[in-house]
Amino acid sequence: MSSGGVRRSAYQRVLDRVGAAIVSGELEAGSVISVDALVDLTGASRSIVREATRVLASVGLLTARPKVGLRIADRRDWDALDSDIVRWRLDSPQRSEQIAELLELRLAIEPAAAQSAARRRTDDQAAELVAAGEQLRAAASLRDGAAFFDADARFHGLVTTASENRMFARLQSVLREALRERTPREPFTWDDAPADVDLHVALADAIDQRDPDGARDLMSLIVRGDRAHAQR
Repeated sequence: MSSGGVRRSAYQRVLDRVGAAIVSGELEAGSVISVDALVDLTGASRSIVREATRVLASVGLLTARPKVGLRIADRRDWDALDSDIVRWRLDSPQRSEQIAELLELRLAIEPAAAQSAARRRTDDQAAELVAAGEQLRAAASLRDGAAFFDADARFHGLVTTASENRMFARLQSVLREALRERTPREPFTWDDAPADVDLHVALADAIDQRDPDGARDLMSLIVRGDRAHAQR
């Protein structure tokens, strides 16, 4: 690995360690911590720790206080749509709450995005969606979790892109984290996958056929199905 790659890896490790510690409550809201203490916590250099804390401050997890140190922010100040914060919350005691919030977001956004995609998609986007649906089917038949997630994330990303709504598209990184919960395992299992895949294939066809209402309803069924699985 190049020196730049090593530094990037160390930076990501520090970002994840400190970010997860804040989100989980290991580092309590309102408490003050120094860069030196974070160096001890992570074992990383001061320069890498400072780089990570700047990013954490930009998403509302920390505030820098001159001559005081770094104050751990209250969760109401966090950027709830930051994909790293979403990921850390999914690995924390807030997991159930985060899943519920993601499903509410998806139900509010994705059916509307699918409806818009059916109206605005290009021929190339329609063809890519149909292909992504078939890739999802192939991954399900092989019970290949990594391939299933890749195809699923590509499919849902294509829908938001084809909607031609830049605000929908801006949420792709958050939706991608939400879709990790759909990769077959409990409570969403491989036995559930065929019916879910059929809905995706039908959705791709509805968008291809420029059927906005059908696309909206099919995406709503997909997300409601995910909510039902999460509530098992």
